[in-house]
Amino acid sequence: MSTPNTVEIRRTLTTVQTTFIEGGKSVDTPTLLVAAMAIIKNPWFGQGYVENLRPAIRSHGPVLGKLLTDMILKETGGTVEGYGKASVVGMGGELEHAQGLTHTLWFGNQYRDAVEAKSYLVFANTRGAAGTSLMIPLMHKDDGGMRSHYQTIHTSVPDAPADDELIVALGASIGGHPNHRIGNRYEDLKEMGHDVDNPAGV
Repeated sequence: MSTPNTVEIRRTLTTVQTTFIEGGKSVDTPTLLVAAMAIIKNPWFGQGYVENLRPAIRSHGPVLGKLLTDMILKETGGTVEGYGKASVVGMGGELEHAQGLTHTLWFGNQYRDAVEAKSYLVFANTRGAAGTSLMIPLMHKDDGGMRSHYQTIHTSVPDAPADDELIVALGASIGGHPNHRIGNRYEDLKEMGHDVDNPAGV
């Protein structure tokens, strides 16, 4: 018997894509993109407006973080360069539910610590019906100013999320965007006379 604080997983999925040609030109070192996803029962479904989401966040975060991190590491061998996270909540839930399960250190730090990252985990969260696009933005795990690793994994699950479900996902890259040639934030900052040690440009 499951309770609201028990993670109920219907299915896990892993997608792996390798790019050999981009823009009509061969990629010197093919880029690998990996997405690890879990389709779970929304722990707040059917409860109306829940004021305190933290009990389920606390119970679900570590379980999902470890599960998805292990899936990523299995496919990449731990050689992760770019990383990110995303979630989609079904139409019977709130966007806050999707954000609750990804915007928590109980979830994200499982991944961040495993790959010894220095950057924050870039994210995307949305609400939709089964088949809604899942967009996982990525950036370099150690350097938020490296545009070469600004990428997006775009996928979907035909039968998820159901109204009472959530898809929670982690993404990874080995290699930057294929045939990257738009420069990086540091070049812009230097040309604009800003501090190159401040990649956010603020």
